[in-house]
Amino acid sequence: MKTIRNLKNINVHSKYVLLREDFNVQIVDGIITDTFRLDASLNTIKRLVNAGARVVICSHLGRPNGKRVPELSLRIVAEYLNIPFVDDCLRKDFLSNMKNGEVVLMENLRFYIGEEKNEKSFAKKLADGFDIYVNDAFAVSHRKAASIVAITKYLPSYAGDLLENEIQNLTNFLQNPKHPLVAFVGGAKIDTKINVLKKLVGIADKIVIGGAMGTTFNFALGLPVGNSLYEPEQARNVMKILKLAYKNNCEILLPIDKGVGEVFDKNTKRINRDAGQIKDDDVIMDDGKRTTQRNIDLLYTAKTVVWNGTFGLAEWGKKWGYSSFEFAKHLAHLSKAKKLKVIVGGGDTVAALDACGVRKDIAYVSTGGGAFLEFIEGKTLPGIKPLIIG
Repeated sequence: MKTIRNLKNINVHSKYVLLREDFNVQIVDGIITDTFRLDASLNTIKRLVNAGARVVICSHLGRPNGKRVPELSLRIVAEYLNIPFVDDCLRKDFLSNMKNGEVVLMENLRFYIGEEKNEKSFAKKLADGFDIYVNDAFAVSHRKAASIVAITKYLPSYAGDLLENEIQNLTNFLQNPKHPLVAFVGGAKIDTKINVLKKLVGIADKIVIGGAMGTTFNFALGLPVGNSLYEPEQARNVMKILKLAYKNNCEILLPIDKGVGEVFDKNTKRINRDAGQIKDDDVIMDDGKRTTQRNIDLLYTAKTVVWNGTFGLAEWGKKWGYSSFEFAKHLAHLSKAKKLKVIVGGGDTVAALDACGVRKDIAYVSTGGGAFLEFIEGKTLPGIKPLIIG
């Protein structure tokens, strides 16, 4: 594992610290619906505050494309954290009034177009007035943004506790996993996970493919998929992954039955059909009950499990989230009992844990989605690269 500059041996007392967090939370009708990333940032914030730093947090929210969009203001996050709010991320007039141990949150970085374009001029303005930069935003460290990459050219830069913890946990998973290791990969699109699957076949003993991805795999093997979401153009990549898995002695397991409806609607009646018995007008919306039980049984034979991507339309509730919810409950039970090393990543997957009320029972839940996948692929993330010593 490469050594990362962290906060453990630096003196931040009386220093002005620019802390990059990822507060890109979901807000519905003026209410934050998921505080996971906010809560995960608290360790780093408390460390800096307790050390007497003057902490100024910056983040993005949504995609305002360089314009001020009131609905994408971070003021609501400042209210949740109960800290002062600064209405412009390039304002500096408040700095001279800050005392040791104080913390404020600045307005959305993406109100400036220079943020997403990784503009050095924007980063230089952002850095002005600060002594130290801390990246604690793992979930966006795969992006080349000014507050993630260019900023490191102007300030001594370090990893926050959250970022360091993500790096350590994922590195240990990749380099020193306990076997048997079973990877569960769901979601809709194969093209975003091809490289992840190629990496996993060299690490995992078994890989379970579920959700719409599982439907595409079944299609590539000649099984009927009805009037469902799948990617026929990915059939060639499916075969490549299957061949690569065979060479690496990694077993690929696919859905053996599916939950289908007459139409793509959460209120339509659910019917479970064997994978080989899908009718032309069936709409697949979840993995089936036999598949779910097989997946649960696999948990009890594993030592390490990584899960990314739900197995159906979990956002539609229990009927179409059956395979994800039942799996999540057993996964949490084994994790809480310390019978299984568990790593979960991806926004939809974490949302499924929350829907079941079991997220706190999972040993390790990553704050990253795209960053989680790219790290597992083996990429050095742009936001981490400047923090590596040597």
